[in-house]
Amino acid sequence: MDNSFVMENARELQRLRTLVEGLSDDELRLPLGTDWTVSVALAHLAFWDGRALVLLRKWKAKGIELSPIDVDVTNDSLLSTWLALDPRVAANLAVKAAEVIDGELADSSPDFIARLEKLGEPSRLFRSIHRKMHLDQIEEVLGNRTGR
Repeated sequence: MDNSFVMENARELQRLRTLVEGLSDDELRLPLGTDWTVSVALAHLAFWDGRALVLLRKWKAKGIELSPIDVDVTNDSLLSTWLALDPRVAANLAVKAAEVIDGELADSSPDFIARLEKLGEPSRLFRSIHRKMHLDQIEEVLGNRTGR
């Protein structure tokens, strides 16, 4: 069993922690694209890691099955909720959700991991993929703003 996902997830989790600890309240409110802010991206990460955790626990109890979702409709539907969250709360939720899903994945049995791999969806194990994408976006905005 390839458990490189544990190291990849841990690396991006540490990157997330470091970023969140260093962000000011003003930086959390910076625009990230048209409708999003830095804190919205973090709330988004918290939601998707939370969803992954719920699915993981359900699959451990009842067996793995496909769970399709319209990503764009889901993101668009949640945008107003994410914007309403206190930015610091959103940031802290992202870290907590990442910690919990990463721990659950790391503690999963080799047999369960092998069954998850058969889904052919790397992001089920490599939560780092999604995290890295948004952390890169946030760091780019911060770097453009501050010349970091």
